Amino acid sequence: MLLVIDVGNTQTAIGVYEGEVLERMWRVATNRDHTADELRVKLLPLLQSENLAVRGITGAALASVVPQLTGEWTQAVRDMAGVEAVVCSAKTAGLLFDADYPNPREIGSDRVADAVAARKLFGAPVIVVDFGTATNIEVVDERGRFLGGIIAPGVQTGASALFSHATRLAAIDLADPHHAIGRNTEEALQAGIVYGEADRADGLIRRVVEQLGYTAPVIATGGLAPLIAEHSRTITAVQPDLTLIGLRLVYAECTKTGN
Repeated sequence: MLLVIDVGNTQTAIGVYEGEVLERMWRVATNRDHTADELRVKLLPLLQSENLAVRGITGAALASVVPQLTGEWTQAVRDMAGVEAVVCSAKTAGLLFDADYPNPREIGSDRVADAVAARKLFGAPVIVVDFGTATNIEVVDERGRFLGGIIAPGVQTGASALFSHATRLAAIDLADPHHAIGRNTEEALQAGIVYGEADRADGLIRRVVEQLGYTAPVIATGGLAPLIAEHSRTITAVQPDLTLIGLRLVYAECTKTGN
């Protein structure tokens, strides 16, 4: 089994692959203060809850946007399963990742994984919109090269800022209000957040396509991707586990015979 871990600023996605099949996937809160021992204690019950034996883990791949947790997760996996995690980067992705970018080493591991998976699944050119703590737009041109993209405040980041600064507005569930004109405060907030994010993504994607000079499929990923994509006019497909797929591909590339 291959263990894949995508450490985000707010949530960490953990998956277990058997071959090319994602057998199990969990999302847990990211805690920047966790040590390797605490991460191991968090991970073990997840595996045990699905009757997955630690001894069955033969490899691991990691993407992390939280630098202080990269080493802790690597150590946790090493202590628990006795394997060395492949840390995703432009370098470890090898031939799967080609970049026309001033400094490829600064490209986030999640962005590398998204670009690798999108190119593999949908070909090139392709555009990825990753709805997370930040909303990332990644652009792969018609030659398969990562060009860069856009990083904007994420859906929940913006919503949390609104709730923390507007004392009379309470936090709400992010759901489809089904109409743009809210008939109460909750519906008005949902319309502004959900439809506002869909329209913002559409506007940014149109700017990207205008600069590219040609169209490309637009793939949405991240936990909120299904909700937002439903109201987008530019998103053509949804793949919530795109980053985990990219980690599987990078691991396979990095561990090929001869690498």
